[in-house]
Amino acid sequence: MNLDQTLRFEIQKAVQHLFSSTADQFQLQPTNPEFEGSHTLVCFPLTKISKKGPEETAKLIGEHLVTHTSVVSGYNVVKGFLNLVLKDAAWLSVLQAAHREVNFGHLPQSGKEIMVEYSSPNTNKPLHLGHLRNNFLGWSVSEIYKAIGYTVHRVQIINDRGIHICKSMAAWKLFGNSETPESSGMKGDHLVGKYYVEFDKHYKKQIEELKQKGISQEVAEKEAPIMQLAADLLRKWEARDEETVALWRTMNGWVYAGFEATYKRMGVDFEKLYYESDTYLLGKEEVLKGLERGVFFKRDDGSVWVDLTADGLDQKVLLRADGTSVYITQDIGTAILRFRDFPNIEGQVYTVGNEQEYHFKVLFLILNKLGYAWAKKCYHLSYGMVDLPTGKMKSREGTVVDADDLMAEMVTEAEQQTRELGKIEGLTVDEARQLFEMIGLGALKFFLLKVDPKKRMLFDPNESIQLQGFTGPFVQYTHARIKAILRKAAELKIQVSSLGETINLEKSEREVIQVLNRYPEKVKEAAAAYSPAIIANYVYELAKEYNQFYQAVPIFSESDPAKLHVRIALSEVTAKVIRQAMGLLGIRVPERM
Repeated sequence: MNLDQTLRFEIQKAVQHLFSSTADQFQLQPTNPEFEGSHTLVCFPLTKISKKGPEETAKLIGEHLVTHTSVVSGYNVVKGFLNLVLKDAAWLSVLQAAHREVNFGHLPQSGKEIMVEYSSPNTNKPLHLGHLRNNFLGWSVSEIYKAIGYTVHRVQIINDRGIHICKSMAAWKLFGNSETPESSGMKGDHLVGKYYVEFDKHYKKQIEELKQKGISQEVAEKEAPIMQLAADLLRKWEARDEETVALWRTMNGWVYAGFEATYKRMGVDFEKLYYESDTYLLGKEEVLKGLERGVFFKRDDGSVWVDLTADGLDQKVLLRADGTSVYITQDIGTAILRFRDFPNIEGQVYTVGNEQEYHFKVLFLILNKLGYAWAKKCYHLSYGMVDLPTGKMKSREGTVVDADDLMAEMVTEAEQQTRELGKIEGLTVDEARQLFEMIGLGALKFFLLKVDPKKRMLFDPNESIQLQGFTGPFVQYTHARIKAILRKAAELKIQVSSLGETINLEKSEREVIQVLNRYPEKVKEAAAAYSPAIIANYVYELAKEYNQFYQAVPIFSESDPAKLHVRIALSEVTAKVIRQAMGLLGIRVPERM
């Protein structure tokens, strides 16, 4: 039984003794920093049991806990809130347990499984800033679920078919002169993206030329020669024309190689890839089955629709009049295929921007209407857009911020600042290079993950890289500082095995242990909310508290061996939890900095 469980048990006993009644459900929360104590019992709901006012109820429970338990040393009452002060021996037992556990705060395998989808790019352009937030969120949520005992299947759906792919193919056929990633010296995804931009440029020009001939905007958009070529390529692809399919495979292959390099630098990976070109046919088949069963209906033009007006939504097309599928058709097929591939998963988490919220409401409703009970276990991890201060970062195409460019510039900025601060003394060239990568990408990930996923955010590259403030480098530097302390302890042959229970803790020591004690619950809370921001805020608070302890309390000048051991143990556990928590965010922490 951990400290929080012990305290809850003692409160239940107190309520039973004082009021001859049980209280299985009550609210125990962290004490407001302006009051003394660590745990606060909200006593207002208990007045129904006590038949007394909230303040008197709080005082009676507080007195009983001080008198009859081994964990509570004092209390104070603020209105109906009972703030509890725990004994130092209780905090030392927390520290001892955390010191002993290798994976403190993380749960053993539970046998439960979950699937997390993220990234899911189109194969017509490179990954951008929005994809960075997407990938970091999905990967981090996966790690958080692993930490609470789940087996996690990381997947993505690659949108490898459709008119957007054919646009890049059309432009390459017209203007490419057989250019390849090797001949151009460009990453494959950037090369294909270049031709997507080229298509758009010529398409707009042709539309204007047609409009000058008196053709309307709507007709010009359809009749522009380059769009006609892209549409023809799409028809040929769907007819499995050998030459068209061969070009499609070649250009997608270039993109996949480029994506792989970007993912490697991001530090994300996938267990299984799904391709829209494989799953859309299954989706189409399911829609036709649903039509036969009366789940869907057909309009006069032959198109197939679902009516969701009774669910507060509207009618949604599932198959066009010509029988071709729409985007949601592919998603129906993908969801079904995944539950076939992984029948034991408790649900699917879709990491997709908040502009798709309506789409996922519709998707989950359709799956439910098709009779798939697991549809209720699907969750849309919706996140807001990322904005940049204007002029801060260059964009390869002038419209979006390229992920490769942004990561490279963050590492360059990390190198510049680290060199200016003289933080690379004693490091080899290779060690310094790894440190710059660790700091630059750590700063980027931390800044993108510290904000609640649902919120739109402003990413400030300069602010994110600072060694002070709510940043990844601040937490990384704290870890490096602690590791330096632990190296000195090793040199002095200080080894901590057990901690005495009669030591009086300093205020700053107690406060660090209180934060450490919250780690297991924070991991569970982050999983329940699908929010890495909870972990980022927690680990920043821990680093901040440790730094205050470091400034307030001497370590190696302490003459009492028992107190010295407590401070070394405190440092060891803090470093361990920082490493684990940052690991949940996909961020490595340095040994030296």
